[in-house]
Amino acid sequence: MTSGSWYGRLIANTPLANLFFLIVIIVGIVAYLSMPRARDPEINFNWVNILTAYPGATAEDVEREITAPLEDALRTVPDIRFVTSSSREGTSSILIRFERIDSRTFDKRVTDVRREVLNKAAAELPTEALTPRFTEITTSNGFPTGMIALYGPVAGEVMRAQAFAIKRDMERVRGIDRLLTFGFQEPEIHIDFDPFALATRGIAASSLADQISAWFRDVVAGRFTVNEREWLARARGRTDDPETVAHLPVVIEGRAVTLQELATVSLSAERPDHLVRYRGQPAILLSITKKADANTLDLMAQLQAFADERNSILAPLGLQLALTDNQTHETRQTISVMETNALLGFALVLVLVGLFLGWRLGILVALGLPFALSGAFAIIAAGDSTLNLTVLLGVVIALGMLVDDAVVIVEAIHDKIVQGLSTQEAIFSGVQEVGAPVFTAVLTTVAAFLPLMLLPGILGEFLKIVPAVVTAALAVSLLEAYWLLPAHILALRHTFDAPRSRLAQRRERMSMRLRNQYGRLLVRVLRRPWRWALLVAATFILAGALVASGAVRTQFFAFDSIRLFYIHLDMPVGSSLQQTLHEAERATAIVERLLPPKELRSAVATAGIKFTDTEPLYGDHYGQVSISLHPRAANGRDVEAIIDSLRAEIMSLSGPAKPAFLAIKGGPPAQRPINVKVKSEDQTQLDAAVTAVRGLLLAIPGIRDITDDRSEGRPTVTFHLDRDAIARAGMDAAQVLRTIRLLGEGERVGKTRREGEALDIIIRAQPASMTDPAEWLRLPMLTPDGRTITLGELARAEFAPSQGFIRHYQFVRAVTVEAEIDNTVTETMQANAQLMASWQQIAATYPAVKLDFTGELDDIRESLDAMKRIFALGIALIYLILATQFRSYLQPLIVLITMPLALSGVIFGLFLSGLPLSLYTLYGVIALTGIAVNSAIVLVAAANDRIATGMSALHATLYASRRRLIPILITSSTTIAGLFSLAVGLGGKSLIWGPVASSIVWGLGFSTVLTLLATPLLLRITLTQRQAQQIPTRLEAE
Repeated sequence: MTSGSWYGRLIANTPLANLFFLIVIIVGIVAYLSMPRARDPEINFNWVNILTAYPGATAEDVEREITAPLEDALRTVPDIRFVTSSSREGTSSILIRFERIDSRTFDKRVTDVRREVLNKAAAELPTEALTPRFTEITTSNGFPTGMIALYGPVAGEVMRAQAFAIKRDMERVRGIDRLLTFGFQEPEIHIDFDPFALATRGIAASSLADQISAWFRDVVAGRFTVNEREWLARARGRTDDPETVAHLPVVIEGRAVTLQELATVSLSAERPDHLVRYRGQPAILLSITKKADANTLDLMAQLQAFADERNSILAPLGLQLALTDNQTHETRQTISVMETNALLGFALVLVLVGLFLGWRLGILVALGLPFALSGAFAIIAAGDSTLNLTVLLGVVIALGMLVDDAVVIVEAIHDKIVQGLSTQEAIFSGVQEVGAPVFTAVLTTVAAFLPLMLLPGILGEFLKIVPAVVTAALAVSLLEAYWLLPAHILALRHTFDAPRSRLAQRRERMSMRLRNQYGRLLVRVLRRPWRWALLVAATFILAGALVASGAVRTQFFAFDSIRLFYIHLDMPVGSSLQQTLHEAERATAIVERLLPPKELRSAVATAGIKFTDTEPLYGDHYGQVSISLHPRAANGRDVEAIIDSLRAEIMSLSGPAKPAFLAIKGGPPAQRPINVKVKSEDQTQLDAAVTAVRGLLLAIPGIRDITDDRSEGRPTVTFHLDRDAIARAGMDAAQVLRTIRLLGEGERVGKTRREGEALDIIIRAQPASMTDPAEWLRLPMLTPDGRTITLGELARAEFAPSQGFIRHYQFVRAVTVEAEIDNTVTETMQANAQLMASWQQIAATYPAVKLDFTGELDDIRESLDAMKRIFALGIALIYLILATQFRSYLQPLIVLITMPLALSGVIFGLFLSGLPLSLYTLYGVIALTGIAVNSAIVLVAAANDRIATGMSALHATLYASRRRLIPILITSSTTIAGLFSLAVGLGGKSLIWGPVASSIVWGLGFSTVLTLLATPLLLRITLTQRQAQQIPTRLEAE
């Protein structure tokens, strides 16, 4: 390597190096500032939801008429992992999770699902059922980005009209994908007739409906010509004016009367499905989901600005718009943590390198940090990624490693300069000396990270970007270390060629003292190799004992709770929306009383819906309080502590409601720790088994918030038509069935628009409050010959309860039993194992029942099985790289011994910090396998270089250990410093980020110390006894 070689010419071209450096910095800054901000990466989980409405049907009707046929259609679609469905009053929901397939195959499968379902719908579904709707579940639409409430002292048309206008305007806001409204009622024109009055007048309800329907038609007659000019002809029958509708003529036996003589006509609204109250006032709630490429932070800022601007218009109407939930603080805080860690890393590199090598070299090395980050952000942005928590995790992990290669190279150059070489010669000599081991060290890190992209399941999809980010950043850092750093040093050669200052001489003496003290310790270790080897082995055994004894707790899925949680209030079946809302308001009052304003952002009471981990449940008897919290203060409580402060009073709430808590978890989506699907087609055994499983869970310590998704429906009346009676009355079944519908909620006879809103025309019997459901049988019906008979003469009524919710799992009826666990008492796998063992003792009692343990347990098994393979693959790749570098079978094993040392450090760190051993900790351990070996690589490489010059193996080991001490300390320190604040929670603790960072910090710190002793020790043990006796007394005397 000379000045005339291609490398010499490259580093001598200072303008090229400076321009390239500047371009990468500019491109990276632009990419960083323009990347959309989001909490989670945009992931399509290979989930498809099929929603089909069947208005007015019971859950059993929906199961039989909608869900079962559509499930039959799905049986032929390949690559389906599982199918789960729920049938409830008026709605069928089917969730399909596909296997892990590529995006092209997934698109084909979605097309297959659409084709099969729509064909089945056209062939078998009732005509009253609406067309199935398909939704692909992603991180963007799986959870609301924000919630806005419109509230005021009085609900009514003014609030409803304003809500419609707000919804219409918000749909035009850039970045909003979908808006769902709760508490909003569509406008309708109601035509309410008195069935007894109609019978007296001699007109059948079906005839009245037909005549009204005929008026609500617009006809296009086409074109005609007048004086050689074409005209268009049309007939208008539709109107949105209730007064005009009231004066429509109705013909009875050849005589016309107005509609208002037979019925009451009014502009009204549909029957509410939900009721909402906020701050003690009626409200309409708008749930917002964002588009995949939307910037969450900008979108929430737009929504807040929209609310502030709109409030000036709403104030005179007595209304107000409030953003009740905004979870973007964590994203902002995470970006701030990353930026702070980057600045901290820059400062620490400057200090550490400056301390040992001088401030000029410190600045040059530290400049590699923004360069590598800029290059990484440019690459990430080119892949259309958002700037999310997972990307930032990769950046934070990489922060401490981005200058490791530059530190080793610049230290080698500095050492050559100290030895008296010119700057140019020192660059060539230094790069040639450590270039190969530096490249090998980076390759081993990449070899440990890249296989993590093979991690299956949701966890793998969620974290796949992390190894990509780390690999991109390390690749850019290599470019800086091999080219730009030497080019900058060469450009400043006049500074380095000058005589060394006193400060530089003091630094060199300090480094020498540090090396000498380390050398003395190392000599004592090498003289008693087996004693120290046993000590190292004892640390590993102690770490294993901490895990086996439970001193290090296990919590495989440790999630950060979002600052949002729900209180569910299940009322008895048949409760009205108003009764349910009353109980939700009582719970809201407790929340507002117990939580101080600095913690409580909003508490919204709703009736008619409750959100679960997987889907919303609808019904008048479902109540819910949505509690959104302010960002956690420095000494504030976490979500679990806040829930615990409310639990006692909420759970002891008097009244008919059954309360339960649901905390919303961050990170990859997963179900609750206990998630058991009790499956059987025998409904009696199914109900009994569910009760038994709940009892078994109550007996397991640490189990809490036990729920199941059984739900009673409304009481149901079923009419069985008397065929003979209908025939004797001269009627047909279709006429009778239609009249029953008109006597109930009625039917839509027309549709128009009013001020941009769709307006349905509904004709029905006047709503009446019955004291006995048998009164239905006394309602009149008109025969074709004009006689009046009662419904009871044509049909028999059967009164019975109905089911409110029917679930299928893998096409079989199932009830899901779920529970949370107290992680200080038990953990997921242990609790599930106890439940399995308890069930086996009573399983014979329920021969038709099977239990399916899924949820967290399913994902844990999948992730653990994959991590074993990934860990083995990473080790194999690292061994292959090391064997290629060292041309040895033994030396790679000496380097790899640092891995159990690092694992011991991880366990000790978890024990001292109190963090759990989770899947994220194991993720950090796998990443650590590539980082921890770097120190051993440069040490063994240095020893090999000395042996190649003729030095004995023992002398080479001592020389290499002392020679590489400073770069090992600097690189390990910068990596630890970059992750330290995240690991110890200086900027806020995280159960996802914390374990990953903590495992790397503790593992690397522990393994670095032991590597400086264990690697030379292993080299010593492999030497012959004759060589072992050649420990130089001169080195010991220094």
